[in-house]
Amino acid sequence: MSAPRAPSAKLRWFWIPLRVLLVTFLLTLLAFAACLLLGIIGLVISAWVRGVHPNMAVAYRQFAFPAAAIAAVIALIVAITIEFRYARTTQV
Repeated sequence: MSAPRAPSAKLRWFWIPLRVLLVTFLLTLLAFAACLLLGIIGLVISAWVRGVHPNMAVAYRQFAFPAAAIAAVIALIVAITIEFRYARTTQV
């Protein structure tokens, strides 16, 4: 039996952008969901205190979407940094 071969460096570099985009997407989705929940809770509380009906579109437009966009940029930068550090340290 022959010894198992290590995957080629070409194949490893092929998967880096896919992993970066997947991690960025998942973290952005998580940040959007968390910020939307907090925005809805804040709107309901503030509307209850003022005695008016809450406008839920504000939670999407002015709170969750900008926070998720900022989280996407941060997640992309962090994911790229981590992947390149990992690829550089495991390089043969």
